[in-house]
Amino acid sequence: MNILYLCHRFPFPPRRGGKIRPFNMIRHLTSRGHRVTVCSLARSPDEAHEGEGIAPYCEGFEMGRVTEWVQVARMVVRLPTVTPSSMGFFYSAELDEHLKKLLASGKWDLIFVHCSSVAQYVAHVRGIPKILDFGDMDSQKWLEYANYKPFPLSLGYRLEGSKLLAYEKRLARSFDICTTTTFAEWKTLQGYGAGTDIDWFPNGVDTDYFSPAAGAYDADTISFIGRMDYYPNQECMTRFCQTVWPTLRRLRPALKLLIVGADPTPAICKLGDIPGVTVTGSVADVRPFIRSSALMVAPLQIARGTQNKILEAMAMGVPVVTSSVAAGGVDAMSQAHFLVADTPQELVPAILSILDNPLERARLAEAGRERMRSRHAWANSMARLDRIIDRSIRNFSNSSMGVAA
Repeated sequence: MNILYLCHRFPFPPRRGGKIRPFNMIRHLTSRGHRVTVCSLARSPDEAHEGEGIAPYCEGFEMGRVTEWVQVARMVVRLPTVTPSSMGFFYSAELDEHLKKLLASGKWDLIFVHCSSVAQYVAHVRGIPKILDFGDMDSQKWLEYANYKPFPLSLGYRLEGSKLLAYEKRLARSFDICTTTTFAEWKTLQGYGAGTDIDWFPNGVDTDYFSPAAGAYDADTISFIGRMDYYPNQECMTRFCQTVWPTLRRLRPALKLLIVGADPTPAICKLGDIPGVTVTGSVADVRPFIRSSALMVAPLQIARGTQNKILEAMAMGVPVVTSSVAAGGVDAMSQAHFLVADTPQELVPAILSILDNPLERARLAEAGRERMRSRHAWANSMARLDRIIDRSIRNFSNSSMGVAA
């Protein structure tokens, strides 16, 4: 099949959450013999240059090159309208023009869109089967942000979340099948009552690349991995350092916390002044930091979909202590494969139960990795995607025959 694939971040190199899922889909579809043309945005010359590495994995690609201040201006312009500001942030006239020319060629068997923010480019297209992979339901994330932001910012987030919610419902009706990353997100989408065929397929993890280390770990080191220009990660680590870390350090004075992730804000860098805390900033490879840790913490309170950082740590045989909302995106069971804790009163004993007991750490390490191999292998996820694509083509064909009749 000739597949037009549209996503909100240029999917190469696949080093962050918004790029990992689309890259693995594109690579899989190409390996199945499909001819995939990728269309997405590049936000800097460096991203555009790096993005050219997608070439071996697709038939071709088109970029819409944008600059941050222009995209922010496009968001502001949409504030007094019913259109979500997010649509402005992900709009590119250049990409729109590329897509119009591609669509005019009339050669497409399927249009696949990852992320609702770029569905705007093809929502109007008819006569071609279309799949929208929401991934996460973005409206719910914005509405959750409103609970953490001070007034009047909270009003802005709530307004944007409400506009996105209405927009997502409209979008769902203009695609043949809509998908999500987790069953929980699927239930949210089902609640929209859009009448569209819906399904879900999970994120996977490369268990060969993210594999256990042969050497020993540091029993006095814990880690957090994630981009530190991302608000849920910032909120999570700020709260953890304020409410949990002091107690842990009092009970284990030699304990160290590594906060590993690109583009930390000044406020996050300031956390490095706390005794025992290190903020690394961007690193070439996160694996050595995770592998050397006794455990990884991921106590996020704002989390939609799947946190890839959890999958990666578990695949490397590093135990994870996470929150209930973040755990909802992982096909694993608390106590059996990882530990779930929300409050400081729950987090401290959960973390200490691993730090103080090497046998418990070993049990969780082995169980967590095996769970990733069995439930979050990309091959299994892509098999689900293949079935969804087959269904979309079949449904579209049956619908077209019905109209013709």
